[in-house]
Amino acid sequence: MLRRLRQNREGNDAARQVAGGRGRNEGRDAVRTMERARTTVGTGRGLAGTRGLLVDWDGVLVGAGRPIPGAATALAELDRAGFPYRIATNTTLLSRRDLAERSADLGFAIPPERFVTAASSAAAYCARRFPGRPIVVVGTSGAKSEFAGQTLLPVEAADDPAAPPAAVVVGDSPDELTYANLNRIFRAVRGGAAFVAMHRNGWWLTEAGPTLDSGAIVAGLEYALGRRATVVGKPARTFFAEAARALLADAAVRAVGSPRAADRSGIAMVGDDVWSDVAAAQRTGLRGVLVLTGKHGEAELARLRARGRVPDAVCPSIVEVVAGVLGEPRPA
Repeated sequence: MLRRLRQNREGNDAARQVAGGRGRNEGRDAVRTMERARTTVGTGRGLAGTRGLLVDWDGVLVGAGRPIPGAATALAELDRAGFPYRIATNTTLLSRRDLAERSADLGFAIPPERFVTAASSAAAYCARRFPGRPIVVVGTSGAKSEFAGQTLLPVEAADDPAAPPAAVVVGDSPDELTYANLNRIFRAVRGGAAFVAMHRNGWWLTEAGPTLDSGAIVAGLEYALGRRATVVGKPARTFFAEAARALLADAAVRAVGSPRAADRSGIAMVGDDVWSDVAAAQRTGLRGVLVLTGKHGEAELARLRARGRVPDAVCPSIVEVVAGVLGEPRPA
């Protein structure tokens, strides 16, 4: 199986070298250099005994808007084996339905219910915390669709003293994250609205290269407000706990029959960010697995180790992760 996955990745990679831009090729060259230096490297608990996967979207399955070589085949192998997984992502520009459609365009077969996103987590949090009360969601139409059934006010009305919102939720939105709207958010939170952030990512990789993410905006607002936002996406514990609960409810996980079936340590978060994916998952009791197809590599690994923490495994890509978890018989 590993040979088939690698062949698929290599074939896709050759095609992408022709189509990709200079920035993407440089990133791929760096990844190939690390791949030549190692295969799968276990630095913590490894992949043995993993019963389910939480898989990041950007940097693990998709890079700069294009599928990571071999990723679609790897997920297909999980589906064929009946191995449970969820896509756990801080993507907030798209709804889960949008992501499913986008993934199909890229060669994946992922239904909407298999996604756990920062936007869907924010919607679930607000439904529990502010039932029936008006809220302001700064985000795209796709992100706002996750809040179906809740009362949403336009961001332009965020600081209206006649109808104050119970909360302001900040996500990604090139159109709505304007200076004027940031002032409205600032005044609304100072006036008593709860401050909720979909995530705290500082930057991400797009087709244009490294790009500021809404977490940078959240950090600026926190500085101005003198208070922290309630973060509901990665790296918040609540995000991983919700994603793990969804995975543990999967019949395939329950079928393992282990007396430790409810133990989160059998679930691995696979991501490209040592802080928001790996370390954050480990703090929640999950395993943290780093893949080298995204934004973090040896430099960030060294910083993580300097803080006394290591990933449970480091792999060149999702291909090797899937080969690792499927290569062993599952517990009886």
